[in-house]
Amino acid sequence: AAGVLQFEDAVSLVRQRGQFMQTAVPLGQGGMAAILGLEDDQVKAICAASSDDSSQVQAANFNAPGQVVIAGGNAALERAVDACKEAGARRAMPLAVSAPFHSAMMAPAADEMEAALADVKFNEPEIAVIQNVDAEYEQDADRIRENLVRQMCGAVLWTDTVTRMAADGVDRVVECGPGKVLSGLNKRINRELTSLALGSV
Repeated sequence: AAGVLQFEDAVSLVRQRGQFMQTAVPLGQGGMAAILGLEDDQVKAICAASSDDSSQVQAANFNAPGQVVIAGGNAALERAVDACKEAGARRAMPLAVSAPFHSAMMAPAADEMEAALADVKFNEPEIAVIQNVDAEYEQDADRIRENLVRQMCGAVLWTDTVTRMAADGVDRVVECGPGKVLSGLNKRINRELTSLALGSV
């Protein structure tokens, strides 16, 4: 939409990205869990305390205030889920996903993505682009490419991204794609935003 990528390149990259992420970790060796009702810093501290040299877990998606998804190796993930329950989480439940996305375990996928992106032409954006690996605007084409690699192992900062847009005067958000999950999250982040989901119109 911003003119950074040709449509054909974008479709190909999305397909490759999915393949890279799916094969980065052997099936059954890692996963994700949703944590509801704790502060972000609490979840990050629990993840750090639940990690060791053999198994690590980290915050992977900051979806909305009080809603964080964590990802990592099975042993550390189980320890973190139990610790979150003990800390008073309203819910701490494993998710039905096949890999620990947006965690350090995606490093092999990041390497493959970097190689795939190297062969694709990136242009400077024609409209403002915020990348949710850091919730910052990026104009430089090479930095946009680098951030797509960083995002493979980095957390999705959705709360910060929506907060940033609202602070800069955005008052209407249109969710492209099936469902309306993000529109629901947006209401929890900032009730003054109008969020519309194209998939439900």
